[in-house]
Amino acid sequence: MKKAITPYLFVGPHLILFIVFILLPTIYGIYASFTQWNLMNDPQWVGLANYKTILFDTESTFHTQFLNGLKNTLLFVLLSVPLLIVLPLMAAVALQHKYVRAKGLMQSILYVPGLISISAAALIWLLIFNKQLGVTNNIFGSEAAWQATQPYAWIIIIVMTIWGGLGGNLIIYRASLAGVARDLYEAAEIDGAGSYRKFFSITLPSINFPLIYTFVMTTAGAFNVFGQPLMMTDGGPRQSTHVLMMYIRSLAFGHGESIAGMASAMAVLLGIVILIISALQYYVMNRSAR
Repeated sequence: MKKAITPYLFVGPHLILFIVFILLPTIYGIYASFTQWNLMNDPQWVGLANYKTILFDTESTFHTQFLNGLKNTLLFVLLSVPLLIVLPLMAAVALQHKYVRAKGLMQSILYVPGLISISAAALIWLLIFNKQLGVTNNIFGSEAAWQATQPYAWIIIIVMTIWGGLGGNLIIYRASLAGVARDLYEAAEIDGAGSYRKFFSITLPSINFPLIYTFVMTTAGAFNVFGQPLMMTDGGPRQSTHVLMMYIRSLAFGHGESIAGMASAMAVLLGIVILIISALQYYVMNRSAR
């Protein structure tokens, strides 16, 4: 009897937290997307009205906000995800080289920025890219207004994102590469295989599942970007970095009366986009790895 109960005692606390803080809020958020709600009064059921406004009412501010936010979010995903996959993988492969010393120290140095809060990281990078006092402009003799002009605004957001996010994927790749049999590399070297051949014939196939996992999870995380553009550019210049999560937040918790029902509908649509793209990523990568 004790053996039958023991697993549930370990899983139980996590399951309770999952239900209370993730499952129930998600269900209520979906319900709220079909209502007109200002967080103060009871939600009023309006059916698909919010979705029709967001998707089809071209004269509506909500339609414009959704399209602009989704466009900027997609741009962030396209700019950041490939770098967050490729750079950690390159670093992990480099740290596997037998001539590299202090591997643990170098891994820790790359991982530590991920432990810093977004607010603190933003302050650091805002100082670095400051127009008058920033190290970047002083070194390169530039007068670029990084926050106020494009493409500089996107550059500082992506740089901050890579700086903070590189270490997480690096740990996953390093752990996966540690299980690759060294005999395979030695046999490949005897057969005359070069670095590129060993990478594509041994390394990549050996970390297929971790690569799929990091690609899908990194993409999903990128779609939920919020802190970096909020802290670094506040959505500027001219709302060119105003991502969808910022619109959702301002509708639900911004100044004036809350429009939580419309914000919930935007959040649900974003969730659907993430689910579709994640499923396509998994299908394509898993099929190509067979």
